[in-house]
Amino acid sequence: MTEFTDLGLSPTTLQAVADTGYTTATPIQAQAIPVALAGQDVLGIAQTGTGKTAAFTLPLIDRLQSGRAKARMPRALVIAPTRELADQVAASFEKYAKGTKLSWALLIGGVSFGDQEKKLDRGVDVLIATPGRLLDHFERGKLLMTGVQFLVVDEADRMLDMGFIPDIERIFKMTPPKKQTLFFSATMPPEITRLTKQFLRDPVRIEVARPATTNANITQLLVKVPSSDPKAKRLALRALIEKAGIETGIVFCNRKTEVDIVAKSLKVHGYDAAPIHGDLDQTQRMKTLADFRSGALKILVASDVAARGLDIPAVSHVFNYDVPHHADDYVHRIGRTGRAGRTGITYMLVTPADDKGFDKVIKLIGSTPDEEKLDLDYSNAVTVKREGDRKRGGRDRDRGERGERSERPARGRGRGRERAEETVEAPAEAVAEIVDTPAMAEERPARERRPRREREPKAAAPAPTAVEAERPARAERPERPVRGVQPVRDRDDDDRRVVGFGSDVPAFLARPPRGAK
Repeated sequence: MTEFTDLGLSPTTLQAVADTGYTTATPIQAQAIPVALAGQDVLGIAQTGTGKTAAFTLPLIDRLQSGRAKARMPRALVIAPTRELADQVAASFEKYAKGTKLSWALLIGGVSFGDQEKKLDRGVDVLIATPGRLLDHFERGKLLMTGVQFLVVDEADRMLDMGFIPDIERIFKMTPPKKQTLFFSATMPPEITRLTKQFLRDPVRIEVARPATTNANITQLLVKVPSSDPKAKRLALRALIEKAGIETGIVFCNRKTEVDIVAKSLKVHGYDAAPIHGDLDQTQRMKTLADFRSGALKILVASDVAARGLDIPAVSHVFNYDVPHHADDYVHRIGRTGRAGRTGITYMLVTPADDKGFDKVIKLIGSTPDEEKLDLDYSNAVTVKREGDRKRGGRDRDRGERGERSERPARGRGRGRERAEETVEAPAEAVAEIVDTPAMAEERPARERRPRREREPKAAAPAPTAVEAERPARAERPERPVRGVQPVRDRDDDDRRVVGFGSDVPAFLARPPRGAK
């Protein structure tokens, strides 16, 4: 075990570390900090939860203590893929740099541009940002990259998943070529390898664990759900939460809509749960995370936007409600527990529809989790699909919202429109009563046609008065056709419409041609 005092950090930084209660460095910290203090580029590969944030925060603070920032020209730049991760890095700087005069600014979406611009105008030593908001400020002319001496890219593989690699390449080209780069990632796909070869100068590769490996302190369990019905999965999730007796836990879903549904379902059944995903307002996301960190919130239902960046040591359980689309996300999801030497327990719900995604996860981690048996009766309810209205019936207690509905098909050329279906949950013995048999169809009486109404004869026009009779009759003028409206023609005796102009000859056809005598 390596002590922080053996890494070459300044007394001020060591005091800040001691105030947090840490004395022993993790393997990635023990190997990366001395290399970063020496001014060399670092390519760090380590699984999530191993302390990568402190591995670049501590040497950065030490090296920036000499010097002063200029307006709109940060000296160090830290790029993070999500707002939550950027906020976590900012909190780490605030914690470890409290004994120095270094300043920092956080540039993320969902926050006013004006407040961020004021900080940039005063000058900041460390700028922590997401790629999109950083480029927005740069294009507005509020930021200059020519003074960047240190560039840190955190969670680079997540940048790849979110489509930020072109932005990262652009940021690299905007910064000076003579700078120190610290590049950290949990996995190393080929695209990330190409990026490091292009922009890093003879980096020291530090790999403390095989890529995409899981923490040995985490107990991984598997729960097989015999049905892909959402209600069956929610039933299994509630049974696991009740059985585990969790202190704090995170439930991961693949879709944002599923996050909301699962969170509402847990609330309806008496569990303290709240959702967090990218569509929520930034203020609400920050408040939800603050409540979860403080212990005021027990269960956090999240999308993969929160799989990276949540550094909450007290998380005891992680539930994979959905098998992740990308196998790498499984490693990051379960890495939210078992942090800083603690132990953790994770569950993954697997349905028959998840076979392909589950095989990818098993192939990545190299082992199969132990199966957890649940004594549940999944046959209490059967999903019956009816064609008809999109919304029907009252509030569903399990779903926590009005009846589920199938997703509306995307509109576009070459895509058919499917009829909306509504899922109605009914007991198995009641399914036979809903089915319409041929015998029931024969017993129904034929529908009778409604008789037509007899039109009442029009009343005769009143006789003209003496004054009206004395008025001279107006000269009859032909009725002018309305522009753009086809006049209705009379019918022949055989009830066929007249084709063409009929007996009406337009005036322009009656005119003699030009030049005719």
